[in-house]
Parts: sequence; structure tokens; C-alpha cells
Amino acid sequence: MFGRPLLRFVRKDTHINFMRGRYAGLIVSAALSLLSVVLFLHPGLTLGLDFRGGIVVEAKTSGPADFAKLRSALAAHNVTHASIQAFGAPDDVLIRLDAGDEQQTNAIVDTVRHAVAEAQPGTTVLRADAVGASVSSELFRNGMLALGLSLAMILGYIWFRFEWEFALSAVITLVLDLTKTMGFLVITGFEFDLVMVAAILTILGYSTNDKVVVYDRVRENLRKYRTMPLRELIDLSINETLNRTLGTSCTVFLASLPLALFGGSTLSGFAWTMLFGIVVGTSSSIFIAAPLLLFMGEGRLKRDARPPAPHKSA
Repeated sequence: MFGRPLLRFVRKDTHINFMRGRYAGLIVSAALSLLSVVLFLHPGLTLGLDFRGGIVVEAKTSGPADFAKLRSALAAHNVTHASIQAFGAPDDVLIRLDAGDEQQTNAIVDTVRHAVAEAQPGTTVLRADAVGASVSSELFRNGMLALGLSLAMILGYIWFRFEWEFALSAVITLVLDLTKTMGFLVITGFEFDLVMVAAILTILGYSTNDKVVVYDRVRENLRKYRTMPLRELIDLSINETLNRTLGTSCTVFLASLPLALFGGSTLSGFAWTMLFGIVVGTSSSIFIAAPLLLFMGEGRLKRDARPPAPHKSA
């Protein structure tokens, strides 16, 4: 009773011909990534406070927010060019201001606190964050450097562990996953900040792990089935790891879903990006990384897997 799993996503003898749709998968992926690059260039990402610099004040009013009173109160305190928007409940307000003189940041935050309290008595300021322009540019540079180093280290790791065909196909797939995630951020309007960099790095790590599992099985089957065509061998390897792949993906997905639904403004963007990355990373392991490996290694991998020719005595 306890020796067998209680839940299997697919039957043990499942044999789906995934490589039949290899061209469609690559074309759709390339098209989505190209569209994401276009969206990245225009209109571009919505930079968060960490990378844009400025001041963000999150407040909860005593009743439904009166934006006219809030704007008038801020103008009366000489706080101009403030962006006021609602998020979540009707009494949740987000106030954004561009970065100014770093020495005056604390004074501006205090002024905003007093202005919203005067506009609607009983208003509570939940948080007030400020980042200077010089700090934000350094954070953006470091965030991009972290993403670049992550891809380089993944390439080195897979290249060291597998043949170059595995490493190159995995990194190309990860770049496609990364571009799609950027397009998702542009479409949804989630702010790109240090939290999103952490989400993207987490997605890259998860996606890499998923691809290594499939590649390990491909390498094992290359030794086990020396005469099987590479296309059939890759299909067999994906089917053998499919139950594990779906189980892991669903576990991480269900763990992130409550954060997306109930995590509030601070965590919801991170969680929704994670959910998107899980779906993209899982599907790309099957429909992108595997076809790329088939195209790159169809000749060499099978030749390396063949047994050596018998030695003929003189």
C-alpha cells in the first residue's frame, strides 16, 4: 500500500512523441522571445524604486481614498509631480515621487506623511522607502551583472558536466526563458527591482535543474540503448522523467500561488513572475531544450555512444 505513489500525473508506460512538434515549439518560442525583445525596447520595463530612484509611500486611509484631497494636500505642502494611485483595496494608496536631493529625502517623506494625514485624518503610513539616483544606478548595474554571471556560471557548469551540445542548448533555452520573462514583466507592468532580479535568478536555477534531470536521463539512455535513433531516445528520456518533472513543477507552483493571491503588493509581483517562470521553464525543457539537443547532437552523440569496434588480430 505504501510502496507505490498515491498520485501519478502520467502513466508509467506513457509514450508521447514530443519531438514530432519540435519545429512548432522552436518557432513559437522564437516568435515570443522576439516579441518580448521588442517590448523590452519599447515601451520597456517599469523600473522600480531600486533602479529608478525616488520615494515611495504606501498609506492606508480611514475610508475610501479621496485622490483629489490627497493631491491638493500635497500641492499645499509644495510636493509637486507626485504620482498617486490605488492598489488592492479602495483605502490603499501608493504615492511616488522622483528622486531629488538625497539630503532632503527624509524631509520630503515627513512632508508626505503630514500631507496625507491632513487630507484624510486617520490615515496610516505603512511604509516609506527612498533610494537616491546614484545608488539606484549602481543597483541596476549590479543586478544586470548578477544575471550575466548567473548565465555564464550555468554554461560553465553544464559544459563541465555534459558535452558541449548539452551546455549550448541549455543556455540558449535559458536565454529564451529570460526574454519571455522580461516580456511578461512589460505586459503586466510589474516593477523591475531587486526583488524581480531575485525572482529571475530563482527561475533560472529551477529551469536549469529541470533540464539537468532530462539531460541526465538522455546520457544514461545513450549508454543503454546504443542503436536507438536519437530522436526516439530523447522522447523516451522525456517520458521517463515526465512524472517527476510535473510533480516538482506543481509543488513549486502551488507553493508560490498563495503568495501571488495573498502576498500583498510587496510579494505579489515576485510570486506571479515565479508562477510564469515555472510554466515557461518546465515547457522549455521539453519543447525547446530537447529539440535543440536533437539538432546539435544528432550526429556526434550517437557516434560517441556506439561500442568500440572489435580488435582484429594480425
